Amino acid sequence: MRIGLVGLGRIGAFHAETLVGLPAVETLVITDARPGVADEVATRLREVGPGTTVEVCDPEELLDAGIDGLVVATATNGHAEWIRRGLERGVPTFCEKPVAGSLAETIELARLEAASGTPVHIGHQRRFDEGFRRAREAVASGELGFVHTIRANTHDQAPPAAEFIPTSGGIFRDCGVHDFDAVRFVTGREIASAYAVGANKGADFFTAAGDVDTGAAVLTLDDDTLVLMSTTRYNGGGHDVRMEVMGEKGTITAGLDHSLAMTSAEPDVDFPRGPQKWSFMERFLPAYRAELTAFFEVAAGRAPSPCTIADALEAFRTAEACELSRAERRPVALSEIEGP
Repeated sequence: MRIGLVGLGRIGAFHAETLVGLPAVETLVITDARPGVADEVATRLREVGPGTTVEVCDPEELLDAGIDGLVVATATNGHAEWIRRGLERGVPTFCEKPVAGSLAETIELARLEAASGTPVHIGHQRRFDEGFRRAREAVASGELGFVHTIRANTHDQAPPAAEFIPTSGGIFRDCGVHDFDAVRFVTGREIASAYAVGANKGADFFTAAGDVDTGAAVLTLDDDTLVLMSTTRYNGGGHDVRMEVMGEKGTITAGLDHSLAMTSAEPDVDFPRGPQKWSFMERFLPAYRAELTAFFEVAAGRAPSPCTIADALEAFRTAEACELSRAERRPVALSEIEGP
C-alpha cells in the first residue's frame, strides 16, 4: 500500500516510524511545510525501516502522488484543510485529533464526511488499547451488570512546551477529549451533561493563556451513569492513563499494571513494581500500531471507519461543555452545545 503522510512534528515523525515498520506499507510518501525537514526524516526512516520505500515531495504534490491513503499529522490548524482535501480527492484519510480548531468547523466537516463516500478515521488511539477494548467487552456482555460509576484520568508526567498551550484549545479539548471519547467507546452511551472545574499551581504560562494545568469534571451519561474525570499536566511519577468501570457485579480497570505511576502507602505491598511509562507515545505504542493497521483496512474498503468525524465531534462537544462549565461555574447540558 502507498501511504502519504503530511506533518513531521513530534507525532508526525512518530507515526512515520510506526508506518515504515508495518508490513502493509510498501511506500511512504512524506512531506512537511518546513524546508528540509522531510529530507532529514526520510534519511532516518530509511535506516529504521529498510523494507519500506520512503519518498519525499512538496505538500502541494502529495495528493497527486498516487497514494492509497492519507495520514494527517500537521499542527491543529492544518487538520481541517487536509481533511477537506482528502474528501475532495476521494482519498481515505486518517487524521490526528482534533478534527479542527473550532466546534463550527468540526460540525461542517462531519456534514461533509456524511455526504461523502470517502472514509475519514480520526485518531483516538484508546479505542485500540487492549485494556480499553477489554473494558468495552465487559460492559457490552453484561459481565459487570449495570454500570453506575466510571473514573477516568489522563495525567501527563510533565507539561508541554509553553508555546503549545495558547494553541492547544485548553486542557479539556487537548487532554480530556481522549477520556470523553473513551467513555463513549467503552459504554456505548452518550454524555448528557458536564460540570467542570480547573486550577493552576504550576507554571505561569497556563494562566497567561487562560488555561489551567489541572482539571476535573463530573459527567452524567444518558442512562444516569456518573463519570468522574481528572486531567493534569503534572504527574511526576509518570504518565498515567486509566479508566475504572464500576458495576453492580464487579469492577474492571484499563491501565492497571506494574507501570502504574503511583506508590502504595500500605505496608508489605510491592505493587506496582515498575518501570513507569513517561509519555503517551510510550504508553500507547501498541495501540498506535493497531490504529494505523486498522486504517489500512479502511483505506482498502474492507472496513468502516472505527472513529468517524461524527464520533470525534461528540467528544469535542463534551470538551466545549466542560470549558463553558468551568468559565460559568455551572453544570452544562450537552443540548446547550451546537451539534450536527
